[in-house]
Amino acid sequence: MPVVMNKKVGETPLACLDRLRLEKPELAGEPMTYAGRLDPMADGLLLVLVGEECKHREDFLGLDKEYITEILWGVATDTYDILGKIIDQKTVQEFKIPDLQKFVGKHQQKFPPYSSKPVNGKPLHEWAREDRLAEIEIPSKEIEIKSIELLETRQVPVNEIATEITQRLFLIKGDFRQNEIKGLWNEYFGSTATLGSNLTISKLSIRCSTGTYIRGLVQELGQATGFGATVLSLRRTKVGDYNLI
Repeated sequence: MPVVMNKKVGETPLACLDRLRLEKPELAGEPMTYAGRLDPMADGLLLVLVGEECKHREDFLGLDKEYITEILWGVATDTYDILGKIIDQKTVQEFKIPDLQKFVGKHQQKFPPYSSKPVNGKPLHEWAREDRLAEIEIPSKEIEIKSIELLETRQVPVNEIATEITQRLFLIKGDFRQNEIKGLWNEYFGSTATLGSNLTISKLSIRCSTGTYIRGLVQELGQATGFGATVLSLRRTKVGDYNLI
């Protein structure tokens, strides 16, 4: 039986496996792997296979996924989430959520520039960090959005969002350009465009096929509004029939 782990924000999947070994010493000597990775900024369900289950990893990789995501409208980053450089910002006026049902069904989704998809033997994120994306064609794959539901849209004071983003970035370990990105967010929050104002946040529930990048979907939603959008938070709640307890 797979182990359902609750990956933390800032924790890599491998670090989550290490935590499992500490929490359950009886499994420390067993081979382990995970079925379906999560981005550093994401949290939630990580399905861990132990022992003989590792041989059947492919059976678990094809399972549908369910997520809850919060979207920050009016900001676009190069990673499509808050762990990225701000590349565009707009004041959100007379906001109207795009027709979400237009995004339900099968379609081709390009891999985000900051992803591990290999191109010519090198992960896409390396091409992106070297500023060489123009030299390659970014691949795409067929994904399916099974359902998408708007849970809420609300106005949140800038200082609250600034605090949340700062706290989340603080949790990230490793080399993800954090210092530069923190500086860009500080500039954004200190600008006259945002000072003393509210920001628009929407929360969505999404069920999708394996391999779907929620970051990519949010980027498409941002393009549809004309304001741009980025993932503020992302939580995986279900993989196949496995739920977080």
